[in-house]
Amino acid sequence: MSVSDILDPRVELDTLAARERILGTAYRLFYRDGIRATGIDKVIAEARVTKVTFYRHFSSKDALVVAFLELRHDRWMQWFRDALRRHAASGRRARPAVVSAVEEWVSAPSFRGCAFINSINELGPELPQVHDIAARHKADMVAAIKDSLPPGPRRARTAQALGIAVDGAVVHAQYSQGAAAAVKALATIATTLVAERE
Repeated sequence: MSVSDILDPRVELDTLAARERILGTAYRLFYRDGIRATGIDKVIAEARVTKVTFYRHFSSKDALVVAFLELRHDRWMQWFRDALRRHAASGRRARPAVVSAVEEWVSAPSFRGCAFINSINELGPELPQVHDIAARHKADMVAAIKDSLPPGPRRARTAQALGIAVDGAVVHAQYSQGAAAAVKALATIATTLVAERE
């Protein structure tokens, strides 16, 4: 099994190798409870490994945080690109696919905001790699949005603006504990931006 298998709810952590169990446990706990709120001892206990095993695979909590964010980036971007394609193919031309993709994400029961925004807020300048991964994640998100838009001279600028609007909608959905208002606002912004391009 690969590390990507840890995101499949049908896979029991006990069936995975120690490193994958640790990373899978951290993935779940860091996103659900927060990085600062999740101590290494909790990860070790829930992954059912020893401290020696943990430190054989990860030199520190910081190393685990970086691995978590890299995995989150890879898996989320895969989902986001697929969601954009799926929603674009659904024929709902009245609103851009990015709105439907974000609605799908922020409406999920497991939604806890953007792992990258949360990580920047929690760790700030303490761990420079977090900023680097978050910046790459946001750039890749904007690139995926751009790819979902029709060609045109303002495509890149529109995608950048939509990326910022997505971040705002995600933060609003997180603190308001409801997706409807955030999605409605994002739909208004996205529809306006896309219409201005034409």
